[in-house]
Amino acid sequence: MAVASDETTSICNHCDRAIPNSNIDLHYAHCSRNLEKCKVCGDMVPKKHAEEHFLNTHAPVACSLCSETMEREILAIHKGENCPQRIVTCEFCEFPLPAIDLAEHQEVCGNRTELCHLCNRYIRLRERYNHESRCTGIAENNVGSSRDVRATEREHGARRRQPPGYSRRRLLFAIAITGIAVLLGSLFFQKKTEPSLVH
Repeated sequence: MAVASDETTSICNHCDRAIPNSNIDLHYAHCSRNLEKCKVCGDMVPKKHAEEHFLNTHAPVACSLCSETMEREILAIHKGENCPQRIVTCEFCEFPLPAIDLAEHQEVCGNRTELCHLCNRYIRLRERYNHESRCTGIAENNVGSSRDVRATEREHGARRRQPPGYSRRRLLFAIAITGIAVLLGSLFFQKKTEPSLVH
């Protein structure tokens, strides 16, 4: 059966912890010789590790993206949400770019137009979602024929539109495959003809 202790405690002047009166002198001698209170967080740390504690926990660090100096504990939030050099993607073309350039890029990118295949009108990308939700699929009278649209595009210097479903990535892929096939074919043909030249 445990007996409740009536022993009183005293507060250590060095670490501010309550210590039993019978141990206070021994505790204080050990505590003041070996421990140090961190000036930032107030934790008691071994004196020999005080500098390491400060560097690993409290020392300002520089963001590897923008070089701004901040406290270590907010670095992850800064890199993920606030850093002007973090990489974000354009909502219109999904191109990755630094956050600081996003607004200017999207201002230009959102003004590009695409043909709505339901109503045969050119719609700004920034208005595409609203247009799709209210598009009736009826071509409006002010659009005119496709010949008129092409003439208008030539007047304004607009680049020719690619057919639906056709992308620049597919075109580059087809060119790359064709180039590789030509290269392999020429190497194969060259190896086949070389032995016949030697008599």
